[in-house]
Amino acid sequence: MKRIFTSYLNTFKGLSKEIWWLALITLVNRAGAMVIPFLSLYLRDDLGFSLSRVGWVMTCFGFGSLFGSWLGGILSDKLGYYKTILISLIATGIGFLGLQFITSFWAVCIGFFALISLADMSRPAFFVALSAYSKPENKTRSLTLIRLAINLGFSAGPALGGIIIASIGYFGLFLADGITCILAGLLLIQTLNPKKAKETDQEKMIENPLAPHKDRLYVIFLIALALFGVVFVQYFSTVPVYYKEVRLLTESQIGLLLGMNGLMIFLFEMPLIAFMEAKNWNHISNVIGGLVLTGLSFGFFYFSGWNGVLILGMAVATLGEMIAFPFGNAFALRRAKLGRQGAYMGLYSMSFSLAHIFGHNSGMQLVDRLGYKSTWAIMAAITVVALLLLFYVKRNKEFSKI
Repeated sequence: MKRIFTSYLNTFKGLSKEIWWLALITLVNRAGAMVIPFLSLYLRDDLGFSLSRVGWVMTCFGFGSLFGSWLGGILSDKLGYYKTILISLIATGIGFLGLQFITSFWAVCIGFFALISLADMSRPAFFVALSAYSKPENKTRSLTLIRLAINLGFSAGPALGGIIIASIGYFGLFLADGITCILAGLLLIQTLNPKKAKETDQEKMIENPLAPHKDRLYVIFLIALALFGVVFVQYFSTVPVYYKEVRLLTESQIGLLLGMNGLMIFLFEMPLIAFMEAKNWNHISNVIGGLVLTGLSFGFFYFSGWNGVLILGMAVATLGEMIAFPFGNAFALRRAKLGRQGAYMGLYSMSFSLAHIFGHNSGMQLVDRLGYKSTWAIMAAITVVALLLLFYVKRNKEFSKI
């Protein structure tokens, strides 16, 4: 056990102190994101919105994420990643503190669109910062550490949020979110101020940088990832409903299954990525492997009777996620060297915003019209389309440049 624990710790070695600070800032920020998991309940119970109006607010939330990712990519190139992240954190903190006083429907729609735009403005900038503070050989593991911080934050946030709601109500959620965002901004000033932080891999300016939307190979890659995102988000929308309505699981059992995803990532993702990097396997090949596993996980839903098969399905889906996302991020960062990194990573973030906007709703509509089994088959077909696009990227002659 001691050897296993030592081996686990060794997978974190070699990362710069700036990456560790960046992970801590991410952890503080994400742990404070308590309003988001309870947003629909807040709108329904506290503001008294109808389900239809709740849906429209969530749509504004999605479009705010899309716009913020685009704007953040532009600002990262214009102002730099440090100023973009700082503005985003402080403005989001102030936004959370003020949003609790808005109660009318249209004002809430506009408010959440603006708030999430400000919050997700930092996403491309975080990618650019991560690239700057990581040596080329450590980028994938650095990305994995940030993902670990995000998962820990999202695990702690809802638990703390539930306690706050029970104690002082939804007012406390907005207060906690606002304060933690501002604290994360202050931590950024203290630790990653350009005068204090050292860039390990400074961005090299090239003549006539390529605009990301003109990079055909990159756009095809992002379309494939967006399709994969549509498939993967089903595990947080249609799949929980399937667990309850078809497999007759209780809310606590469903919570344990979903929690298994975060636990597996926390325990196994960093050692898995370190092992795969040591093999020096191709990034796109790894992403393809991750997509295959996630697509296959829907096949477990066709096995009726024994509910233990659902645990195997979640394990396979999570394994696919652990492989696909870090190496997909790493590929995008490497490709971004052809142009302006902020714009490239902004477009990368937008691909997942699109998956959230269309993935949840389309999955629900398919289940309503065609049923669960047909929906799982369609998700498998979407995975195949994404795989074909990735095979095209891998076989393209331009791939040698990456």
